[in-house]
Amino acid sequence: MLFRYLTKYLNQMNSLFKALNDATRRQIVELLKDKDMNAGEIAEQFNISKPSISHHLDLLKRADLITSEKKGQFVEYSLNTSILEDLINWILTLKN
Repeated sequence: MLFRYLTKYLNQMNSLFKALNDATRRQIVELLKDKDMNAGEIAEQFNISKPSISHHLDLLKRADLITSEKKGQFVEYSLNTSILEDLINWILTLKN
């Protein structure tokens, strides 16, 4: 049981670090820190294609860094702060 939990936790951390390994995805996280946004609003902040933004959003969602909620005809993205708290707590355990 513990091994399964540990494996899941390590896989989640790997996804998290992979997602944060890209400057565009880090910028998206920074944008969502200030307010929830839809994909179009996020895309306006970058000089890359909308499909590329969708790909970045998908990787961030798979890493649980962001969540999405359909609101009318738009999907609104939000920062998932609980996963960031988990990451900070894990990093702090390395200090000891």
